[in-house]
Amino acid sequence: MELQINGQSVQVEVDPAMPLLWVLRDVLNMTGTKYGCGVAACGACTVRVDGQAIRACVVPVSNVRGKKIQTIEALGTAARPHPLQAAWIAEQVPQCGYCQSGMLMAAAALLERNPRPTDADIDKAISNLCRCGTYQRVRAAIHRAVGKRTPQISPPPVKVQA
Repeated sequence: MELQINGQSVQVEVDPAMPLLWVLRDVLNMTGTKYGCGVAACGACTVRVDGQAIRACVVPVSNVRGKKIQTIEALGTAARPHPLQAAWIAEQVPQCGYCQSGMLMAAAALLERNPRPTDADIDKAISNLCRCGTYQRVRAAIHRAVGKRTPQISPPPVKVQA
């Protein structure tokens, strides 16, 4: 079967029912897309198909034949990061980092269809789970990426008694 992945035509010989996630990870060795739950609940496996964020763990590879698939490997490079990746770094979003490739792909899909999202838009679109709880930083990074900088949250001043 022929797939269009990250702007390249790729031939794979797999069972058409195999989930896209396993084609990417096990057959093509594209390990940026993560396995989290296997039931489309967590979003660690999020990739873009024709611009839409999808959970690759439950999508049979036959369903994406003829469509444009984008994985985290094609979002940006170290020399030229995507604005979201640069914002992720500036806002110090990742803690453990496991969910971040899926978060970034969901955020990229959001910005493609809504270049100036509100907090409510972000909360609705980014349904990925993060065990570290970095949701506020994800929101701040998305705003930073589109130029709507959010104020840095500083801890309250500590009063020192003499």
